[in-house]
Amino acid sequence: MSAGRPRTADRVAVLSGGIGGVKLVEGLTELLPGDALSVICNTGDDLELWGLHVSPDVDTVLYTLSGLVNREQGWGVESDTYEALEMVKRYGEATWFLLGDRDIGTHLLRTSMLRQGRRLTEVTLELARRLGIGARVIPATDDPVRTFVLTPDGELDFQTYFVRRRFEPPVEEVRFHGADDAVPSPEAAAALLTASTILIAPSNPVASIGPMLAVRGFRQALAQAGGLRVAISPLIGGEAVKGPTVQMMEATNLPATPIGVAQAYEGLIDALVIDRQDVAYKPELEEFGLSVLATDTLMEGFEGRLRLAAEVLDYCSVLGLKRAREREPGPRKEPGPRAVD
Repeated sequence: MSAGRPRTADRVAVLSGGIGGVKLVEGLTELLPGDALSVICNTGDDLELWGLHVSPDVDTVLYTLSGLVNREQGWGVESDTYEALEMVKRYGEATWFLLGDRDIGTHLLRTSMLRQGRRLTEVTLELARRLGIGARVIPATDDPVRTFVLTPDGELDFQTYFVRRRFEPPVEEVRFHGADDAVPSPEAAAALLTASTILIAPSNPVASIGPMLAVRGFRQALAQAGGLRVAISPLIGGEAVKGPTVQMMEATNLPATPIGVAQAYEGLIDALVIDRQDVAYKPELEEFGLSVLATDTLMEGFEGRLRLAAEVLDYCSVLGLKRAREREPGPRKEPGPRAVD
């Protein structure tokens, strides 16, 4: 099937966080009807800044799927200005976390809706609708879950570690504050349980997918989901395309290889997509009981995103047919001739 031609599909749910995840999501939206795709987003990166609720991973999905994203950065709004931030700086406040003027408009509206008593998921779905996005963009939880990184300099919230400190301090431990008291949003749970295919995007297994799996009940919902579950490795030859994936995996005793990715999702996936550079790990992964696709996972430009999304969907179709055949009962034996009295 042509990579550029939309296809009919059953329901697909994608767990996504960060730029790597949204690249795959963008490719999928070109191939699937809008009402077939649910994007479950990481909220562990969320923060409150100057009284505004900021959801970086959610917003990256919203801006990308609406065509507003700054393509060079991979986040934020294209051609945004920073006049408000300059004024904050003039008042002597720290401005290491960049918020553009148009971006602030999103946070103003989100915060206002939240203060009216609406859930984060309700607000996100409304923002997506107003931006003309067909896919359902769903936070993993409506409850506050925040990622913290323990370093030799103490415990740092994720944005301080990632943006302000440029993920330079060594990582000793990763913690998810609030996860024990949080539950999946009803929409996220429904997306998992009704999807025929669940994809874990090539996002950081610790910082992007980890906060979701730490939410009480989320891991169980994924484990019990009846759909085919396929993860895409974020590693290529032992390296991450971008960000602190390697450091954070090693800090949580996961080897920075496809084996470590499989261990992070142990009991939660049926198949793993890896880069061709890591094909040597395929036999060991298959010994874990996983189906494995080795392909080019580097998504260069829009065509690269479309290509990988198409390959993953086609692979899932093959696995789905195989699973269906395995579940079919064996051929029925015709009854023999009846004895005549």
